[in-house]
Amino acid sequence: MKQFYFVLVLVFLMTSLSPFQVHAEGAENGAPAIKSDAVILLDANTGSILYEKNSHAQMYPASLTKMATAIYAIEKGNLDDVVSVSANAYETEGTRVYLKEGEQVTLKHLIQGLLINSGNDAGVAIAEHLDGSIESFADSLNQYLKEKIGVEQTHFTNPHGLYDENHYTTAYDLALITKYALKNPVFREIFGTKELAWDGESWDTTLFSHHLLLRGEIPYEGITGGKTGFVQESRYTLSTSAEQGDLSLIAIVLKAERDEYAYEDTVALLDYGFENFEVAEVASSEKFYGEQNESYRLNKPLPYTQKKNEDVQLAMNDQGVLQVLGEDGRQLAAKQLKMDMPKEAMGTRADIDPANLSKKNHLPAILMVIFLSMGVIFLQKTIKNMKKST
Repeated sequence: MKQFYFVLVLVFLMTSLSPFQVHAEGAENGAPAIKSDAVILLDANTGSILYEKNSHAQMYPASLTKMATAIYAIEKGNLDDVVSVSANAYETEGTRVYLKEGEQVTLKHLIQGLLINSGNDAGVAIAEHLDGSIESFADSLNQYLKEKIGVEQTHFTNPHGLYDENHYTTAYDLALITKYALKNPVFREIFGTKELAWDGESWDTTLFSHHLLLRGEIPYEGITGGKTGFVQESRYTLSTSAEQGDLSLIAIVLKAERDEYAYEDTVALLDYGFENFEVAEVASSEKFYGEQNESYRLNKPLPYTQKKNEDVQLAMNDQGVLQVLGEDGRQLAAKQLKMDMPKEAMGTRADIDPANLSKKNHLPAILMVIFLSMGVIFLQKTIKNMKKST
């Protein structure tokens, strides 16, 4: 009997310490099981981070670089400009749209070839047209990404993402770049294009997006855009945008060992986001009060992303910043509030207005003087009568 109980205890300890048990608990908590080295899931509208793994680790992005090149070109260049393809662009290795030296192509068409077919030659043609050389383009692009988008851990040396040890970024920075770029309607249109007729001098074909979720080969509801990437040093990389209801999500996956792992992780991230989160907002009509009873308000509604049916708390700090906090204390959103004019101050300012004094404020003063005068006269008479009686 003792041996029987010993076996039971041993089995219990083995199962409770098993790594498979840990994974099962994670699944019950709803967290996605991720194979890739670094990922992030971001709400494109509120900027809330819904899930991350090594999101600030330095990684090689491969062709996800082209999202940065595209939005930079759209905002800095003229889409109708005609670009003359150089020998340097023609000789670019890797995935191409087979541009010929001397070929004339509009800037917009090059951006389409860059994003849809991941054309490295289109990237070089864009860079040389905008900044004269790859080196000058990289300097301008890095400055643009830092100043306009706010990236802090990104340094690009080329427009296409071919490997360079000094060409790196993070999942978080790529999510910021995607979020910013999606606000531009031209980028959003090209990023979401599944196929496009391409009538080049040496290549007359139809371009198809390399992104299997966007193309529908891996069915998923609400996919709005995507970009793939691969070089040996970065392995498989993927950027995906999707919308369902009020949620608009961005999933970045870096260094997946296999192509299918990148897609599996992306689907797991999107499922996790859509199944567990919802968008709410703090109304602009809501007021908040400081220690001296001064009131604060928002200039406009503050949206945030919370877990479904989560009880959130609103707290204002000493600097007048409103913080939206989740049940576990994580910050869902923050916004500087504007202080209203205190009612006491408004009343005081109205009282000393000369126009108001001439109309109404003199009457109480006159009445006060009359009452005081009558009081003095009454007091004098009282004293006089008391003297007479004595």
